[in-house]
Amino acid sequence: MKLDVKVNTCCNATEKAPIIKEKKLPVAIIGGGPVGLAAAAHLAERGEAFFLLEAGEAGANVLSWGHVRLFSPWRYNIDKAAAALLKKHNWQEPELDVLPFGKELVDHYLAPLSNLPEIKPFIHSKTKVISIGKKEIDKMKTAGREDVPFVIYAEKEGNLQIFEAKAVIDAAGTWGNPNPAASSGIWHSGEKGLSGQIYYGIPDIAGKEKERYAKKRTAVIGGGHSAVNALLELAELKVTHPETDIVWVMRKQKAEDAYGGEEKDALAARGALGSRVHQLVDAGVIEVQTPFFIQSMKKSDNGIELIGSQSGETKQLSGFDEIIVNAGSRPDFSIISELRISIDSATESVSALSPLIDPNVHSCGTVRPHGEKELRQPEKNFYMVGAKSYGRAPTFLMATGYEQVRSVVAHLCGDFAAAEKVELDLPETGVCSVNFSKNSKTESCCS
Repeated sequence: MKLDVKVNTCCNATEKAPIIKEKKLPVAIIGGGPVGLAAAAHLAERGEAFFLLEAGEAGANVLSWGHVRLFSPWRYNIDKAAAALLKKHNWQEPELDVLPFGKELVDHYLAPLSNLPEIKPFIHSKTKVISIGKKEIDKMKTAGREDVPFVIYAEKEGNLQIFEAKAVIDAAGTWGNPNPAASSGIWHSGEKGLSGQIYYGIPDIAGKEKERYAKKRTAVIGGGHSAVNALLELAELKVTHPETDIVWVMRKQKAEDAYGGEEKDALAARGALGSRVHQLVDAGVIEVQTPFFIQSMKKSDNGIELIGSQSGETKQLSGFDEIIVNAGSRPDFSIISELRISIDSATESVSALSPLIDPNVHSCGTVRPHGEKELRQPEKNFYMVGAKSYGRAPTFLMATGYEQVRSVVAHLCGDFAAAEKVELDLPETGVCSVNFSKNSKTESCCS
């Protein structure tokens, strides 16, 4: 493999004062999703040098669930600094109360934003970050640590690239790093060995994945909105393919615990989601197995078998052709193992955020505003933002991420008053997404 090493820097190597050298370096952004691009917009707005590293193309993760409609309207999905930059280039703002699909979010917002002349030249696409550390010192070294720049190792087309930065905003998210089906949260060989018949995330059941699930017996694992939407799409598929068999497996004490507020929900679309699945369960279209705690799974002559416990007794569910797992996601800390970070041991969120976002206590709309102060790490000028800052907590919203990066960028640019003043306006019930109409494409909680 050819080794092509590039060093991105904008400082004079002969300067003696490391602090001044650091100030002349750009800010690094990891991840080209909604929050990463918002960070770029805020840095561009303030005239601060930056570069953005993205493993695919900008908005690639969102496109992977492009068939999904959010039940957060446009007004909660557009960053203010990004909108201001776009409007300078005659961008047409969408109707703010309309609920977009993931693909629309990319086509009408993220793609135009990433192509602005203030942002596009500084995006490194198809550049996968391998590790982030401090230049020429490891995690153990303390003396002078704050005075040396960050060093970022990345790969592009098989070639190594090395970047330097004065600060790092890690907006890599958690998408693509799912939790396993096992109730223990532990991956094991049985589940890994069935990867060809397990879908982690939001399959396009009404579209390109239709043949995969038609006339099949499918277990949907999980009690959140993503699982509910998969169930609704499978139920629609069953109308035209009656042989389709649907089993809902979750840990909740009863199915009613997964229906939400229904008609009492302040967000009518989300309430309708619970009401629809409630009706399907009552009609016997969907079989419910709860509380069922999965311990392992294996393949036999009778299909995939789920082995677990129910009501204190060992039980086996069998005969499955496909499994859809919606058990949430977790952050990947491997690229920052050489940095000094503080992570909560339970939620795996930024430590200071954990008591604010504990899903046992908070819904989307009850998380109080927070910013740079709560996101600080022992490693000065390193910040985890967006979904990654929330760890395993399922309550993250794009609007929250936008406020996070606004505050962080303000602090990095020396505007401490703006950084400390954090404001966030969200519906009390939270903002997620919904299967908005009976004939719509698959939709789920992906805001």
